[in-house]
Amino acid sequence: MPATSSTPTGELPDETVDAAVVGGGAAGLNGALMLARSRRSVVVIDSGTPRNAPAEGVHGLLGLDGTPPAELLERGRDEVRGYGGTVLSGEVIKAATADPSADGDPRFTVTLADGATLHARRLLVATGLRDVLPDVPGLAQHWGRSVVHCPYCHGWEVRDEPIGVLATSPMSVHQALLFRQLTDDLVYFSRGTDLDDDARARLAARDIRVVDAAVDQVVAADGGGIAGVRLADGQLVERRVVAVATLMRARTEGLEGLGLPLQDLPNGMGRHFVTGTAGTTEIPGVWVAGNATDLSAQVGASAAAGALAGAHINADLVTADTTAALAAVRHDVAR
Repeated sequence: MPATSSTPTGELPDETVDAAVVGGGAAGLNGALMLARSRRSVVVIDSGTPRNAPAEGVHGLLGLDGTPPAELLERGRDEVRGYGGTVLSGEVIKAATADPSADGDPRFTVTLADGATLHARRLLVATGLRDVLPDVPGLAQHWGRSVVHCPYCHGWEVRDEPIGVLATSPMSVHQALLFRQLTDDLVYFSRGTDLDDDARARLAARDIRVVDAAVDQVVAADGGGIAGVRLADGQLVERRVVAVATLMRARTEGLEGLGLPLQDLPNGMGRHFVTGTAGTTEIPGVWVAGNATDLSAQVGASAAAGALAGAHINADLVTADTTAALAAVRHDVAR
C-alpha cells in the first residue's frame, strides 16, 4: 500500500532498499520518481522544510508556473508513491557508509531522529540549501514576499514597484542591474561594500540611485509588506520591495559521516557539495542533486538534476546486479 504524507518513520522497511533519498524537494522527489519507475525500491526521507516554503508560487517552471510550492511537492510525493516508492516524514541525524556486501556492493545506513534506521545500496543527497540573510532588523519577517533574492523567481511579481537592493558583496551590482530590467525605480544601498568607479558608472547609466549611508532597518508598512528602508541617520527611503543576496549554504547536518567534500563559492556567496557528472561524488554509491550542489538552481533545474542522478543510480545498480548474476552463474558452472 502506498504511504501517506503522515506515514510515521517507524515504518521504514527492514530489508536493504535499492536507494535512500535524503531530502524531499524537487531534486529528491524527481530522483526517486526515476528510480521507482525503474522498479527500484526507494525511500525518501523528507524533513518538511523546503527552501521555497515562504513563496506564494513556483515560477519559471514550464506548465506549472505559479503553482504553490506545497502543492507541487504533494503532487510529487503522490507520483513517487504511485510507482511503489515510499516517502516518509523525518529528520536524518546520521548517514554513513556501512560494510559492503560480500561481492563488494556499497551499503549505507541512515539513522533518523526517532531512532529508526534505514539500510540502502545507494544514496541520493538532495537536502537543498539554507538561505542566511544579512543581520538587518525587519528583513527576515518579510522573506519570500516583500524581501526577495532572485529576479527570475520573483521578478515579474514585483515589476514596476519601488525596489531597493541591499548590497552584500560586489556581486550585488549585477543583482541590481537584473532587477533594473523590471522597474524604473531602483535604489542601491551599498552598505559599505566595495563600489569602484566603474560600478558606480554602470549603476548611474541605468538611473540607479546609490545610497552609501548605513542601513538601520527594514520598516514594515501598516497595511502589510514593507514601507521602506530606514537609514542610520533616521531617513526613510520608501521602498515596497527589497532585493538581497543571501549566503547560501548546503544543508549538511547529519551527513558529516559520509565525508563528502565541500567547496566555498567566491565572494562569500556560499558553500556547496562538490560533484561530478550527474551528481556523482568521491564516495562510491553517493550522488548529490539540486541546491545542495548547485546553489543557483531553480526548481526546474533541481528537478532535472534529480532525474539525471536517479537514472545514473539505476544504471549503476543494473551494472552491479548484472555483475553479481554473472558471478553466480560462473560459480554454479564451476561446481
